[in-house]
Amino acid sequence: MSILMTGGGTGGHLAIIKAVKEQLILRHAQESVAEPFEVIYVGSTKGQDKMWFEKDEDFFHKYFFETRGVVNQGTLGKIKSLFMMASATFKAMKLIRKHKVKVVFSVGGFSAAPMAFAAKLSRTPLVIHEQNAALGSLNKLLKPYATHFISSYLDESPIKAYPIKDIFFKNAYVRMEVKTVIFMGGSQGAKAINALALKMAPELKKRGIKIIHQAGEKNVEEVKKSYEDLEIEAEVFGFTTKLAAYMYEADFAIARSGASTLWELSATALPTLFIPYPYAASDHQYHNAQFLVEKKLAWIMREEALEKDKVLALLDEELSVVSKGLMDVVKEDGSKKIAQLLLGIVQ
Repeated sequence: MSILMTGGGTGGHLAIIKAVKEQLILRHAQESVAEPFEVIYVGSTKGQDKMWFEKDEDFFHKYFFETRGVVNQGTLGKIKSLFMMASATFKAMKLIRKHKVKVVFSVGGFSAAPMAFAAKLSRTPLVIHEQNAALGSLNKLLKPYATHFISSYLDESPIKAYPIKDIFFKNAYVRMEVKTVIFMGGSQGAKAINALALKMAPELKKRGIKIIHQAGEKNVEEVKKSYEDLEIEAEVFGFTTKLAAYMYEADFAIARSGASTLWELSATALPTLFIPYPYAASDHQYHNAQFLVEKKLAWIMREEALEKDKVLALLDEELSVVSKGLMDVVKEDGSKKIAQLLLGIVQ
């Protein structure tokens, strides 16, 4: 029997796959299941899918289809993308039969489309996790056909807890004062956050505040050189597997508001100023952050409204109140509950 996990393109999608996968492996080891058990991953050759999972030995099989997004393409580009998706869906149908897939777990993104459609066509149970406050286009389309539709933002969701790794909860503690600031633009980087960090750096140095900066793979050397020119020490990196440790070290974060990043920061009880990616589909990063802002557990600024002095002023806020509040906003059993649900369908 097999559980097939699909979706990706961005780190937010893939972080969920990773968290739930680890719980599946753990829970299967703890439970007696008569049949052999396999976890399979299907993603795309585009995006970050291969970087995350090509060498992940927890998956019994990994497949990467030639697919790409349909949105933001010209007419010919859309036609080509749809043709690639149709071809991949045909291959996905074969995989379901070959591996005797009992349930497909989809986190959305263009990487998920072929397997999600194949699940529907083959009448294989489909469990969807929607990360964002604003539904993604694929998940919105498939929601009526899902066996279960999971979202931390929807009252009707069977599971409200967000699936993130336990390490983020273990690293939680109340921040009392700012000794370290972390700037997080994601592994791809964010020009606005990079520029803000460099503007703030001289004042942070005066205050004796350490800088941790995720500048993006393409921007690392340029940003490092900028800090050197300012004669300021900073820990600068692009993609990393040590993000939980960096968050643990920090007392305040300035970050994009992709769903996984938002909930990981919340689980770590790290007060954060969110700067939403302005071109996110349906402006979902803004709505993600607004969920916390309305509870007075975060701050939000649009890129065009960023001002160094306003951001620096946040460092003097009563951060302990926000930090304590974050400990109650996200529960730590999201990935465990999803793993239990998937195993229940299989068994």
